[in-house]
Amino acid sequence: MNDIGTNDHALRLRSVTRSYGKGATAVTALDRVTFDIPKGTFTAVMGPSGSGKSTLLQCAAGLDRPTSGSVLLGDRDLTRLREHRLTLLRRERVGFVFQSFNLLPSLSAEQNVALPLRLAGRRPERGAVLDVLERVGLRDRAGHRPGELSGGQQQRVALARALVTRPDVLFGDEPTGALDSRTGREVLTLLRAMVDEGQTVVMVTHDPMAASYADRVLFLADGAVRGALDAPTADRVAERMTALAVAPC
Repeated sequence: MNDIGTNDHALRLRSVTRSYGKGATAVTALDRVTFDIPKGTFTAVMGPSGSGKSTLLQCAAGLDRPTSGSVLLGDRDLTRLREHRLTLLRRERVGFVFQSFNLLPSLSAEQNVALPLRLAGRRPERGAVLDVLERVGLRDRAGHRPGELSGGQQQRVALARALVTRPDVLFGDEPTGALDSRTGREVLTLLRAMVDEGQTVVMVTHDPMAASYADRVLFLADGAVRGALDAPTADRVAERMTALAVAPC
């Protein structure tokens, strides 16, 4: 990956530090984290509980501000944007999928998917919304509310909602964590197919099998990057996680 030019990176973090509190009680969740995410790649982020994975994802997606360092989404430094501009940029260029789906129960699948466009002040085109539902295999469920869908279908609606603005980067925080293994594999296969079509995906997971769908795995411990693994398999990821858990800090 070293020969990839700056313009081919969807996301770049430079010495990102995130601390909470001050003085002797301060806690450092991220410690000078630096890495690049090339466009059109699938990156998994793994580490022990409390390693800073979710904080990293939130800073990278512009949901939280680092204490120091920079986060560049394409050519825009998120850390230099005022809150209003940052909110607008997130709506247009960032997609986010959570473990808990976060669908509005009173809205249909189609209405849930269209919501980011409405929040951005754009009139949703029904054809575009249905197209993204088609992409996740749920066009025929467009009129169904979340309570009428399975967990896997709800997560696919959440994926469609994240993709409807055509984001530069799709972030996933344990997107298969609430799903059974078969349904989880279906969602991961869908994510893999999206990456193969050019979408950039960054996903936090605790599951070596889920990480094996990625092009690269970044390992975190105590808020710092402790290594990376290209072309991961579930077995190799599990071995690295075991080594990370017993390694001295």
